Amino acid sequence: MKQKKTAIAIAVLLIAVSGGIYFYYGFLFKEARNIETETPDVSLTAAQLIEVYNSDPEKANSLYLNKTIELRGQVTKEADSVITLDKSVFCLFTKKIKKQLLNKNAVLKGKCIGYDELFQEIKLDQCTIIK
Repeated sequence: MKQKKTAIAIAVLLIAVSGGIYFYYGFLFKEARNIETETPDVSLTAAQLIEVYNSDPEKANSLYLNKTIELRGQVTKEADSVITLDKSVFCLFTKKIKKQLLNKNAVLKGKCIGYDELFQEIKLDQCTIIK
């Protein structure tokens, strides 16, 4: 009788663990978005994006936060994997940038992750150079 109860308890435990793993990997765990292959939700200039965030950050977040954005603007700062457009849009790349784009106009695509009030910059990540 005791062996039967132990076997049932082990079976219930295995089913519960299997169900938990299935739930985690099937529903909760999602792979990261691939922004490079997504079509942009919005296409605008860096100056337009800066203007919207400066006038009403809450409204801008509702429009652009976690959306794929295509931006056009002048590259004002360049580092290994970072480009700044129009002195206020911080674009973080997943790979090192090979092109020299400083003081040139560029078209970039990335995911808007919000406005940094401390540095007064709009942040984009997973950026790619289109032109």
